[in-house]
Amino acid sequence: MKNKPVKTYGIVTFINQETLGGILLIVTTIIALIWANSTWFESYHRLWHDFKAGFSWGDFELRGSLHHWINDGLMAIFFFTVGLEIKREIIGGELSSLKKASLPIVAAIGGMAIPAILYSLVVINKPALAAGWGIPMATDIAFALGLLAMLGKRVNINLKIFLTALAIADDLGAVLVIALFYTNQINYSELISAALFLIILIAANFAGVRRTVFYAAVGFLGVWMSFLFSGVHATIAGVLIALTIPARTKIDEKSFIDKLLKLIKKFEKTASNDNNLLTKEQTHIIEEIETLNDKANTPLQKLEHALHPITAFFILPLFALANAGVHVEGNIFKLLVHPISLGIISGLFAGKFLGITLFSKLTVKLKWAVLPQGVKWKELYGVALLAGIGFTMSIFISDLAFSDETYKQIAKVAIMAASLLSALTGMIWLAVTTKK
Repeated sequence: MKNKPVKTYGIVTFINQETLGGILLIVTTIIALIWANSTWFESYHRLWHDFKAGFSWGDFELRGSLHHWINDGLMAIFFFTVGLEIKREIIGGELSSLKKASLPIVAAIGGMAIPAILYSLVVINKPALAAGWGIPMATDIAFALGLLAMLGKRVNINLKIFLTALAIADDLGAVLVIALFYTNQINYSELISAALFLIILIAANFAGVRRTVFYAAVGFLGVWMSFLFSGVHATIAGVLIALTIPARTKIDEKSFIDKLLKLIKKFEKTASNDNNLLTKEQTHIIEEIETLNDKANTPLQKLEHALHPITAFFILPLFALANAGVHVEGNIFKLLVHPISLGIISGLFAGKFLGITLFSKLTVKLKWAVLPQGVKWKELYGVALLAGIGFTMSIFISDLAFSDETYKQIAKVAIMAASLLSALTGMIWLAVTTKK
């Protein structure tokens, strides 16, 4: 019988966690904005940028601000989780076949290309601002799914799956953009070192090593540390490490069922205690079931199941708290009509909508794909509007794109304005066009 992984982490669980995480993300964003624009705004800056943390060992020293550790350290775990999601979707999810993947992948390509083009057109005569072209390319899956969930059962589950697949393909595109275009000086000896550690991880995968501790140790001490000193953003290491995690079970489905039934029957025949405690024999059988369950599961799915709540409920909200606190000084209107703002807002709001809808229409017309079951074009238009919420990844890219703090602040104001505009129009559109 074909060896199939036992599915322990379904799309519904994923969507539910993204939904709750999106709501938490909204709350922490509001807190950050209020804090940064209150009388305590100096304490906000001091906490995230002036407070240093790290360690030293002889001549070796690794120190940085809390903002640095969140963006280069904790976000590497987020990108590692993204890498696990991408690998799972390619192996057995919505990106596992050409028929399934065509629509969300082509839609994601349109949703990245058109925003980048619109931004570039807006700042065409301003070379100093050109580096921001990657900012409006990303969709924040947590925010978008969190808002989509507020419409409840009015929204077809297949529409949520389409948005999830689109956003994951979008994340992959954003990762490639960061790796290829937002890397300045490269230390090639460190990259060679990282490549050697990656080869060790790949070899361990093929050799059947399933211990997550091994992958964590080699991944952190080898790959991540090498990337940290290479000049290539350290978060890319998270995605590459994720792709080396084993996605195979130790036993096939039939063997798992047969052995599990035998153990259950054995457990039924054992004599029980007169109290609530298990006998030694019962405890031993339960341990055998746990070992069997471990063999029937994949390290990739177990890690994703363990890490996704951590990224959704801790890392991303903390990232929002440390990055969304834009201290607005002066005329907000002048900030919003700055070329950076106009480029980002036109890219996220108009570019995302046009790119996703036009490329989706073209894909369906060429018969490369069909609309998800039960989904109408008017509903897809609403999702295309929500895809203009570019919060997490857009803010992340804005920090890489600009070295000037003023430009970073303008970019963050524009990202929030565009995300708010996309959220409101998308929600209103879907509320009007979907049936109760």
